[in-house]
Amino acid sequence: FVSRMPEAFYELLLREKVTVLNQTPSAFRQLMQAEEKYASPQALSLRLVIFGGEALALPSLREWVERHGDEYPQLVNMYGITETTVHVTYRRLRVADIEEAKGSLIGGPIPDLQAYILDGHGQPLPVGVPGELYVGGAGLARGYLGRPELTARRFVPNPFGVEGGARLYRTGDRARYLPDGDLEYLGRLDYQVKIRGFRIELGEIEAALGKHPAIQEAVVSAREDATGSKRLVGYVVARPPSPSPTVNELRAFLKESLPDYMIPSEFVMLDALPLTTNGKVNRQALPAPDLTRSMRAESYIAPRTANEEILATIWADVLRREYIGVRDNFFELGGDSILAIQIVARAKEAGLQFSIRQLFQLQTIEELDKAIEPLPEGEPDSQSVAAQLDSTSEKSTAPDGNDFGWSRDEYEDITSLLREHEDKA
Repeated sequence: FVSRMPEAFYELLLREKVTVLNQTPSAFRQLMQAEEKYASPQALSLRLVIFGGEALALPSLREWVERHGDEYPQLVNMYGITETTVHVTYRRLRVADIEEAKGSLIGGPIPDLQAYILDGHGQPLPVGVPGELYVGGAGLARGYLGRPELTARRFVPNPFGVEGGARLYRTGDRARYLPDGDLEYLGRLDYQVKIRGFRIELGEIEAALGKHPAIQEAVVSAREDATGSKRLVGYVVARPPSPSPTVNELRAFLKESLPDYMIPSEFVMLDALPLTTNGKVNRQALPAPDLTRSMRAESYIAPRTANEEILATIWADVLRREYIGVRDNFFELGGDSILAIQIVARAKEAGLQFSIRQLFQLQTIEELDKAIEPLPEGEPDSQSVAAQLDSTSEKSTAPDGNDFGWSRDEYEDITSLLREHEDKA
């Protein structure tokens, strides 16, 4: 169990003069923190450090190469699967790789194996295009003992093999070729999620977060809220001695490289990521954002006017949030076209009028408050959107916008947004 206690494990490395170390990246980051507490870290006898077991975020090694360089010890990242017992590819890492904040570089295959990046039809993909990683060669297992159906699904005929009966193993991992011929690991196919109609690769967000100079580790998870809708949550560990970045800083940083729909709705600051007994990140043990109140509280600005109070109450109810700040972004909170319709209707019932397009453009309560127009005198409050949709669904012709208490322009905005939502889904 000493390997699970970073300081005790570091002392073991010193005492036993260990020369070769093979660890998961998560366990090695904890070892790095333990080393920082010692006055003479150069006393380590390591000549080779091998990473494996999970994706390696290269920026997390900055402090290590600043202290040790990349020659002694050498750093090697390996990709492996049980079906080849175990290693498939390897790459020796250089300072330049880490300084350039490249992705999880896994290199090329070892001599008795081959690696292919194929599309959904089993066709090879060109450099830079992500696909599923397939593995073949002499080191491949024959199959799963006593599980013929699973064997048939995962071990498929090798169309590139020169020997009869050659097979490929479908790893379920995403990767792509780099211009130098090496491979970059992009994450598990089952780490892809679909949120608000967009397919999102969680590993891509994690890689972007890992490039922030104040972030040491980052994990992104898709969690369901009280309504059953999925939202992105970012879990981050600050890089000592850097102060923890604020939510706004993290969002602004991510927006430089990612589209808005890939920006997490919540961020949670942790002292360390939870690990399994094998030293990998334990995603199941990540805390729910509501239990930590998340980092959003740092930038929370309470409603200051009557209209802002009304809108904050509506947003909190529709978006299933405990509290809403006037500068919180509708989409970053998990809003979409369906929820936008509910908010516009609820606001109109409360006497606050703005269009659904204004909500999409302005996105915060503070900005919406400036655009709110008083309802025309004597205009009746609209019913709930759901009830009105039910009441008009039996009609053979499309309802007029005024059946909803909205103008025709507003109705056209809504149908346009719904059409966009369906196209994405």
